[in-house]
Amino acid sequence: MEFSIQLSADYPDKSYGSEQVYKDMLKQAVLSDQLGYDAVSLTEHHLINCLMMPAPLTFATKIAAHTSRVKIMTSVVVLPLHDMRVYAGEVVVADIFTEGRLMLGVGRGAFAYEMNRLGVTMDETQARFNESLDVLQALLTREEVSWDGDYYQFEPLTIMPRPVRNIEMMMAVMNPEGIYHCTKRGFHIQTTPLSGNHQLLLDQVGGFNRAKEEMEDAGEHLTLTLSRVAHLAKTPAERQAKVEAAHRYYGRFDNVFTGPGIVDNGMIRELPCNTPLDELGESLLICTPQEMIDKLAPYAELGIDRVILNVNFGLDTNDTLDAIQCFAEEVMPHFSAPQTGIAAQ
Repeated sequence: MEFSIQLSADYPDKSYGSEQVYKDMLKQAVLSDQLGYDAVSLTEHHLINCLMMPAPLTFATKIAAHTSRVKIMTSVVVLPLHDMRVYAGEVVVADIFTEGRLMLGVGRGAFAYEMNRLGVTMDETQARFNESLDVLQALLTREEVSWDGDYYQFEPLTIMPRPVRNIEMMMAVMNPEGIYHCTKRGFHIQTTPLSGNHQLLLDQVGGFNRAKEEMEDAGEHLTLTLSRVAHLAKTPAERQAKVEAAHRYYGRFDNVFTGPGIVDNGMIRELPCNTPLDELGESLLICTPQEMIDKLAPYAELGIDRVILNVNFGLDTNDTLDAIQCFAEEVMPHFSAPQTGIAAQ
């Protein structure tokens, strides 16, 4: 089982400065590369200070220039917000600049606040996403492409530059049956068990494995990635402080994910978190290194290929860098195979 650090660029204090936020994220990427993490992952979000990354492909090329082996995953880019005729070329250039280390994770968008303000209502995101994905795949795999759909109509065209390799794509999906069908289509899968819901996780893994078994050799290379909020704490007091920080983070996250979407000048208003503090603490991976090993062991037994660790939820940057290093030294050796380098696809 491999591990990725999510460079989610949380920005709870505007006075900290956005330039410094991205410097912090780059430090995390460089350290992850040095310590043997399999990947770093980048979100796409606009107009808000939580998970703040409006240009993930741009940041991917910056990371590639400062690292040598770590994969760079978009986790995820929101296809309905882009014109695929333009975006396909940007993906090819990013793949070239990252020297084949890019894995393109895609999704439909989850925050009504940003989607509505960018002109894509939540009730149409699924249909837009489905067509956008079909157009993107066509543009990346065929030379002359024309289209006559609900959202795209265009005469034959060819994106330039041409792809130099197959660009691996990962689908963000939670529904177990959706995981099955996306795997059958040849996508890597990223999912989450919703605050540690174990039965949902079993169903998600089951959908993925069922598809791979039916695909036989054609699905052998496909991977299942799990995303979790995580951090290491050496003492009960440290753990409590980090759980409280995560609780505040979810008070902002839920505001734009499931809540009213109250945002003041780009800053998400912190509302009371709907999940009680103790319950949230039990569901998140915030614990000592040995407890982390114990909590991750069932994932390894289920055959999860990669765990994305979201370590950015309002904590001190040096504390987070220390946790990334501690995790690599004390937890990863129990799960990770020796690093053999990244081969371009």
